[in-house]
Amino acid sequence: MVGYSFRICKSCFGKRGGHLKFIHYLFIIVFCISLLALLFIDVIELWVTSLGMSRAIGPHGVVLPHSIPPTRSEEYLLMPSIHVCQRAEPYLIILVATAPHNRKARQAIRDTWGGEVQVRGHRVMTLFIVGQPYDPVIGKELIEESKERGDLIQGRFIDSYGNLTLKTLSMLGWARRFCPQAHYLAKVDDDVLFNPSALLQYLNLSFKTAENELTELYLGRVHMQVAPDRNPASKHFMSETAYAGMVFPDYCSGTAYVLSRPALLKLSLAAVSIRLPRPLPPEDVFVGICAHTAGITPTHSPLFSGGPAVPYSRCCYQTMVSVHHTKPGEMVHYWKEVHSTAPCSWLGMILFGETMHCNIILLL
Repeated sequence: MVGYSFRICKSCFGKRGGHLKFIHYLFIIVFCISLLALLFIDVIELWVTSLGMSRAIGPHGVVLPHSIPPTRSEEYLLMPSIHVCQRAEPYLIILVATAPHNRKARQAIRDTWGGEVQVRGHRVMTLFIVGQPYDPVIGKELIEESKERGDLIQGRFIDSYGNLTLKTLSMLGWARRFCPQAHYLAKVDDDVLFNPSALLQYLNLSFKTAENELTELYLGRVHMQVAPDRNPASKHFMSETAYAGMVFPDYCSGTAYVLSRPALLKLSLAAVSIRLPRPLPPEDVFVGICAHTAGITPTHSPLFSGGPAVPYSRCCYQTMVSVHHTKPGEMVHYWKEVHSTAPCSWLGMILFGETMHCNIILLL
């Protein structure tokens, strides 16, 4: 019996080399599978996310590619907790495009409309997105501001006018990855007086649908039939190589626009199918091109002001969603006034010329 056991063990040890080779190959297979899983984790994640959203169909019925570049937390130098949207569950998330040195503008927004967290029964959250400053001192100040406020998102790109399109791509990627449950995303510049209450009222009156049936909404002040600027000296220069068309697709002014959840996903998908030219196109033009590629038509609203400054009018500002060219001090002053309880009578509007101002706002 002992001899029989010994022969079995001897036979086992004789095959040790074969077992080692098998374990070696098994380890290689497991390693390759793990590597493939890491490489395609974002594709899998996007597929899971898209289950709750519309399918991305192009203007000619073609399904757009579901291959968004990785958008993980390590791609951002600064950002809130990756669970910030899971905890807050915002109905509307507002991402403010801001320059690193515009700290006064950010604080004015926090002290006014950016401080609104519960509006018309819905949760609202405001965050700021910046790039990397040239000045390392400002870079350190951003780190301290992020620790203190917890509302900064910083992408890995140099913050400059020419890179605004990269800032928008970073914004779309962050919202898709870390805040997919938000019903609406508003992109706003930091010199805009924004009114979340007016926006939610407008959405409720004009685009009310069932809770889980959001339309593909791309809302703002629409610029139509805009021709590319072919002047090489212009900061808006667009060469024929970069864009050969005579006019751009219609697009919303980049000062402030709103995307519904399905539109956000489609735009993100379309963005990766478009090769970015050099120099980069203006960010609002690029978003318009992505919308056109995704088959989304921009919706115009006169409640979003465009480029020209709009004369101040308390009663009109109460109904406006966005007002451009607002300095930090003006923003705080206007916000207090538009939230006063003084009535807006037709007689008062006529006496103080506010009817004319309202008409100007609606027609610009």
